[in-house]
Amino acid sequence: MFSKSRINEPGPKQVEADKPKTPDLPATKPAMDFGAPLKAKPNASVLSSDLTVVGNLKTSGDIQVEGTVEGDIRAHLLTVGETATIRGEIVADDIVVNGRVIGRVRGLKVRLTSTARVEGDIIHKTIAIESGAHFEGSVQRQDDPLNGVKAIAPPQAE
Repeated sequence: MFSKSRINEPGPKQVEADKPKTPDLPATKPAMDFGAPLKAKPNASVLSSDLTVVGNLKTSGDIQVEGTVEGDIRAHLLTVGETATIRGEIVADDIVVNGRVIGRVRGLKVRLTSTARVEGDIIHKTIAIESGAHFEGSVQRQDDPLNGVKAIAPPQAE
């Protein structure tokens, strides 16, 4: 009927008794597996305001242009910063223009903010033009504005 308490017994049991008890939690996966490759979406490539690129740019990712590009750009999401100037055709799923574009704009979603300056035609599926944006050219709606876009040719050896 009476039993001796195990807390006061000498030996390894006493060390276990001194440890604080933690509740039993269900087994979970580790939060991050450092051995597995990450599948997170990469950040946008940024061309800074002091950079001038002469040539074409092509990526399946996102580009944010703050400098000057003299050439065509093809991307998933293209953001033209307020300090940017692009001379060439731009083609992207989503295009946000805050700066200056001289050339054709082709995109599924095109947005000209109040600081945008566009000189050229816009071919789009949906478009938004904020009050204050400057636009000279024609606007044409197409269900698939990216279809029929010629691929950007690789540079030719001279």
